[in-house]
Amino acid sequence: MNTIDRPDVQSVLAQMRTMRESASGALLRSMQEVDRPNPAQPDQPSEFGATLKSAIDQVNSTQNEATNLTDAFVRGDTDDLVKVMIAVQKSNVAFQAATQVRNRLVTAYQDIMNMPI
Repeated sequence: MNTIDRPDVQSVLAQMRTMRESASGALLRSMQEVDRPNPAQPDQPSEFGATLKSAIDQVNSTQNEATNLTDAFVRGDTDDLVKVMIAVQKSNVAFQAATQVRNRLVTAYQDIMNMPI
């Protein structure tokens, strides 16, 4: 029997795909919330730096969680491989999204700097 055809491997892969999709959806929702103005505080301007720092802190905490779970699995403190793999995938998706945002910001900055006066 091929190892990919085993039901337990297929269920783990299905769980990983589901978690990846939910993590992507959560990231999109959080980005939409940042774009939306807050009606409770109409006079207070949004701080770009604070928003960016918050997003980076979230990515960092996701990576730290994945690292801690991976270390615990290697030490033998936990045997929940599914939880470890999901945390690693969440961390990967969050980091890739942060990298894409950074690339778009750099491109926007370069476009603005190259505009003629």
